[in-house]
Amino acid sequence: MSSMQGQGLFSQARIGWLSAVAVAAYALLFIALPYANVGVMSFWEKDLYSIRPAFSFTNYERIFARSVYSQVVSNSLATAAYVTLASSVLGYLLAYFMATYARRWQFLLLALLMIPLWTSFLLRAYIWKIILGRNGILNTAMMAAGVIEQPLSFLLYNQFSICLALTYIFLPFVALPVYAALERIPREYVEASGDLGAPPLATFFHVVFPLSVPALLSGVTIVFCLSFGDFITPALLGGSDDIMIANVVISQFGAAFDWPFGSALAIGVLCVVVALVTFSQRLGNMAGRARSGE
Repeated sequence: MSSMQGQGLFSQARIGWLSAVAVAAYALLFIALPYANVGVMSFWEKDLYSIRPAFSFTNYERIFARSVYSQVVSNSLATAAYVTLASSVLGYLLAYFMATYARRWQFLLLALLMIPLWTSFLLRAYIWKIILGRNGILNTAMMAAGVIEQPLSFLLYNQFSICLALTYIFLPFVALPVYAALERIPREYVEASGDLGAPPLATFFHVVFPLSVPALLSGVTIVFCLSFGDFITPALLGGSDDIMIANVVISQFGAAFDWPFGSALAIGVLCVVVALVTFSQRLGNMAGRARSGE
């Protein structure tokens, strides 16, 4: 019977090969080929009204020659770092609260955390424009309460509003994996630490937190990459000095009609993301070896 199953149409080995072929085809068609096309185009040149194939480093030299692009990259990195830090702290605290102190309300809290993910990204960003606007909900409520006499104009169209909206949008990407990691920690570990005389804070830093570091690193990596490449939120909530690198890339493929230079910028963004993912993976491996005592 087992040999018949092994030789059937859907044998384990055949399913494995079909899965591998499907993954390889997907990666080739939707990841490798588009990026290869962008990489080749980044060496092309743009005339006044046309784009012509060439092999030139002019587009990359232009990135480093003009300080405006380094300022945009610095602004994008700073915004992504602020959002990642805020999302990590708030997301970890929320996950720890759900896993430790609110076990009766876990389903409700998880639903409240995940329901916003089912709505449009554009809608979630636009909501903050309604909240923080000069005639928005926040200013109206504070004026009605007598806290302020005039609407506050500094709440919107700056880096603060971008970071606030992105933190709200990306917080679940930290909270959910950390919560799953905290739920998998055996309660016996925590109880054993307490039985040995360790106070709760020492138990957290020496038992709970190290076991949740891989999940936290994965969430941090995802949030940083998504924040660094976001363009909708800066376009809606940012000012003229808060342009991010993704907005510059889109403008090159749109109004500027400079696809080669836009491709060079996109390759630069890709290099930053790949470097970050590699660094995060190495940190995760180091944390794993530290836990195992290697």
